[in-house]
Amino acid sequence: MPKKPIVEKEEIIWKDRKRFLGLPLSFTRYYVSNERLILKQGFFKTITEEILIFRIMDIKLTRKFGQKICGVGTVTLLSTDKTQPKFDLVNIKHPDDVRRFLSKQIDQQRKERGIAGAEFLGGGGRGAHAHGQHGGGMPGNGGNYDVDTTNQ
Repeated sequence: MPKKPIVEKEEIIWKDRKRFLGLPLSFTRYYVSNERLILKQGFFKTITEEILIFRIMDIKLTRKFGQKICGVGTVTLLSTDKTQPKFDLVNIKHPDDVRRFLSKQIDQQRKERGIAGAEFLGGGGRGAHAHGQHGGGMPGNGGNYDVDTTNQ
């Protein structure tokens, strides 16, 4: 009789790798499921870290000149996670689309859990993404995704 997994696998809705000169030549991989963001690093020794999506408080996008030339950027996530308060998605494709996608996922997870951004900040601050407009769909690996650019 086949053994059942202890925890069912979550569906991955976005993934990418850290890139070198725009090419996926690294052993650092990023995944997003409905509930968490996962970082896997390494080849001989693999380290896996994750953050629950609703714990992400702020998102920052950085694109240096060399990253712009290679079509990549770094999305920095600041969270309330004690072990990983700063989480960098380094040299990923379509970084602005990923930023908008993550912002939308954060808002959706908070709504589903009944959590407001002010609860994280002690009641007085702004929510992590109450200030931004959210793009359309999910950035994919094939580049076919819907993005709302009307308010940019």
